[in-house]
Amino acid sequence: MKKIAYLGAGTWGFAIASLIANNGYSVSVWTRRKEFADQLEKTRVHPKLADARAPDNIHFTSDLAEALDGCDVIVESVTSSGIRPVFTEVIRLGKIQCPVILTSKGIEQKSGLLLPEVISELMGVKESPLIGCLSGPSHAEEVVCELPTSVVCSAYDASVMKKILELFTSPKFRVYPNSDLKGVCFGGAMKNIMAIACGIADGLGCGDNTKAALMTRGLHEIRKLCVVKDCKPETLNGLSGLGDLCVTCLSTHSRNYRYGRLIAEGFSPEGARQKIGMAVEGVYTCVSALQLGRKHGIPIPITEATYAIIYEGMHPKEAVQSLLQRAIKEEHL
Repeated sequence: MKKIAYLGAGTWGFAIASLIANNGYSVSVWTRRKEFADQLEKTRVHPKLADARAPDNIHFTSDLAEALDGCDVIVESVTSSGIRPVFTEVIRLGKIQCPVILTSKGIEQKSGLLLPEVISELMGVKESPLIGCLSGPSHAEEVVCELPTSVVCSAYDASVMKKILELFTSPKFRVYPNSDLKGVCFGGAMKNIMAIACGIADGLGCGDNTKAALMTRGLHEIRKLCVVKDCKPETLNGLSGLGDLCVTCLSTHSRNYRYGRLIAEGFSPEGARQKIGMAVEGVYTCVSALQLGRKHGIPIPITEATYAIIYEGMHPKEAVQSLLQRAIKEEHL
């Protein structure tokens, strides 16, 4: 039985680690918090996923060296802002020689690097053949209940993509391969910003027409910006783009959507984050996307308005008005 080191014990980490374990692998799940690791090891139940029990072949630990010892594959679900510090620790413990599968979704601030690029840089190469990713429309709450789910995987190297398919595919969890690693990662990161915007719109009572417009124009915004990262725009028509955009903008399972809705209902950005109680990736990636847009001179109005609400104190109603007052141009797809 192959050993999988799983970094991150949030709801998504718990759900995917359970999926892998149910596929017959031994999984060692690492979390930085010792008390939480001990709690999960004892109860076998995640506090935010009370109806699901961890399979017996999952071990929880706060010892990173223990989790990595003898592993055949590393899978991660830490936050996008935590990728660099966590993998700096991983590399300090020894050279990475096995595949690394990313499931986090984000773009690093200031550098504008996608998460595979961050780890490649830490490994001292431009594109490490060991790195792959898993992305697409998938809520932990549904995956852990084994509801039918379709996602997409990608990697720099075809052999790693094959390993991902073997590791994650199950009768209820369908994985499609896609060779555009950057496009897959970019779509997964950017949709979180649009979900915050949709949550704000719903919280203001703007209606389904508004949300449909935000999602459609949001996808257009993502496609415009993706070219600066050498992504294939057509990738964003698939599961990691349109698919993930739909599930994140339309579901109350989505933290990003709920975060936006809370702000529209009167919570401060920090108050909304505390109310959610887990990472809201769109808050972090909103900064990264805005930096990319400004650097390359690409207007991304929905992202700009969302940033203004979160970081500059703009009232949500004012942000909506600013979008409605933009000059109308011919629709280009």
